[in-house]
Amino acid sequence: MTSQVSSPAEQADGTVVGEQRKPGGAKDVRRLDRVIIRFAGDSGDGMQLTGDRFTSETASFGNDLSTLPNFPAEIRAPAGTLPGVSSFQLHFADHDILTPGDAPNVLVAMNPAALKANIGDLPRGAEIIVNTDEFTKRALQKVGYASDPLGDGSLDGYSLHPVPLTTLTVEALKEFDLSRKEAERSKNMFALGLLSWMYHRPTEGTEKFLQSKFAKKPDIAAANIAAFRAGWNFGETTEDFAVSYEVAPAAKAFPVGTYRNISGNLALAYGLITASQQADLPLFLGSYPITPASDILHELSKHKNFGVRTFQAEDEIAGIGAALGAAFGGSLAVTTTSGPGIALKSETIGLAVSLELPLLVVDIQRGGPSTGLPTKTEQADLLQAMFGRNGEAPVPVVAPRTPADCFDAALEGARIALAYRTPVVLLSDGYLANGSEPWRIPDLDELPDLRVQFAAGPNHTLADGTEVFWPYKRDPKTLARPWAVPGTPGLEHRIGGIEKQDGTGNISYDPANHDFMVRTRQAKIDGIEVPDIEVDDPHGAKTLVLGWGSTYGPITAAVRRLRAAGESIAQAHLRHINPFPRNLGKVLGQYDKVVVPEMNLGQLATLIRAKYLVDAHSYNQVNGMPFKAEQLAAALKEAIDD
Repeated sequence: MTSQVSSPAEQADGTVVGEQRKPGGAKDVRRLDRVIIRFAGDSGDGMQLTGDRFTSETASFGNDLSTLPNFPAEIRAPAGTLPGVSSFQLHFADHDILTPGDAPNVLVAMNPAALKANIGDLPRGAEIIVNTDEFTKRALQKVGYASDPLGDGSLDGYSLHPVPLTTLTVEALKEFDLSRKEAERSKNMFALGLLSWMYHRPTEGTEKFLQSKFAKKPDIAAANIAAFRAGWNFGETTEDFAVSYEVAPAAKAFPVGTYRNISGNLALAYGLITASQQADLPLFLGSYPITPASDILHELSKHKNFGVRTFQAEDEIAGIGAALGAAFGGSLAVTTTSGPGIALKSETIGLAVSLELPLLVVDIQRGGPSTGLPTKTEQADLLQAMFGRNGEAPVPVVAPRTPADCFDAALEGARIALAYRTPVVLLSDGYLANGSEPWRIPDLDELPDLRVQFAAGPNHTLADGTEVFWPYKRDPKTLARPWAVPGTPGLEHRIGGIEKQDGTGNISYDPANHDFMVRTRQAKIDGIEVPDIEVDDPHGAKTLVLGWGSTYGPITAAVRRLRAAGESIAQAHLRHINPFPRNLGKVLGQYDKVVVPEMNLGQLATLIRAKYLVDAHSYNQVNGMPFKAEQLAAALKEAIDD
């Protein structure tokens, strides 16, 4: 028997593309091209796990996706309060998408605090699923509700689904030998089952995940699986959910290949391992745990089989000190941190500049200053990466643009560090680190050859014919000095932070030599070969929007909106910030107006103005959240019309 397709009823965001009406009284299935879902609850309600599992099943189904986890900095914020709300937003579609979405189509609110903290982001007509068991008088008063929003008419503009999630979960688990409190912990799995039914998500992966996660506690695993299945069955049988939704796989959005869902930090960790393999060098990570960079340490510690050695140091300074020592010893050396850690590591980064040794310094930026907003995102470490050291200590800066791009950025950072014998700062941020998207696993023949040659013997002949090793005799093309592994006979040389004589490496206080060495180190960075910046300008626009790092997704989404509305605008995005691409000045000079959106107060714009004398217009946001596409589109439209 075939289904009939009727004319769709347009949803609030205009994503409905069709509706199938099943015969025999079965529920309708509505086809959508994209959906934005936000799970929200207490930081102890398992919202990040729920969102992660829904994301994993969505990725396995073949949709394009983008996620935005958002959680408090406290380990366990006060239950039922607004500061304690944790959320996970997922945007998935049957086509290419770039952001986690501006406004959720569906909000799952586990308590009044979650509803109040997120209701302002919802468009009228959005669906709200609430756990009515938590809407007690005390819970409502705790977040400032004078009356129950589920019954006072304030939610009349939305499609409200009151569901006693806690009660239904406890009822579903009554056959298990669990206390009520233990049973209640599975309500997030009940909610996940319900949403999985609503959007036709696969279930096998989640059940296997739960069996693996609780392998040592089979009763807990069985209870969570039972709650998950109960949520699915509730959606199938209840009268409150008359429609389920289908979002087809994004078959045309991706090149042919093998894909997996990946977060920015995981992609970066895999990129570092791959770089070490391509360089045929052991990987050493010297690190101190700090949000949001700690996941890289956690992940790399699992891969000793690839020659990875991780060292969790007692502090930030010890972490980078050990990494620099490993670089001196011939390893691909890495240290990971966030903004406060970069401040502590600055002296050793300067030492690495003086020693001219390869070192990757990974900065997962977060809101500052000082401790600031540890779990929120920001791009405010750019000038610190560029200039945050004493003396003239230039360092290359590379910035990934998406979670998956963190893999390629790690390889690029390693290429520069190894080829030019320099520390390199890799500037990711919390949005990229915790967000995820599909990633095509590259073929081996696509990966760069990063192998280097260590110094093996004398490289200089003195006037009397004696052959000696000069540690600062440079490659004429890259200006890199030799990399001499300690213990190699005849290659003994001085190290340390005191200025060295050109060539010999002897300690030197000679003014002319210092001037020469400072200028040479700068020339080495200026001479790094980086690709030209590419400009997307199909219509010969007069306005260029220039971005860097994680603003790529929101900027590109905004540009698409403007072009769809008939506007003409050009777009370019920087990966290399030091040195800039050689054609950047020429590109900037071709446009009447350059707009630079940043999650800071205008740091890239400051660099652009200073170097190219271009009157770059800043558009800035520092609220700990990524830009919204609609917000950027409005700002760029204003710039075009101005």
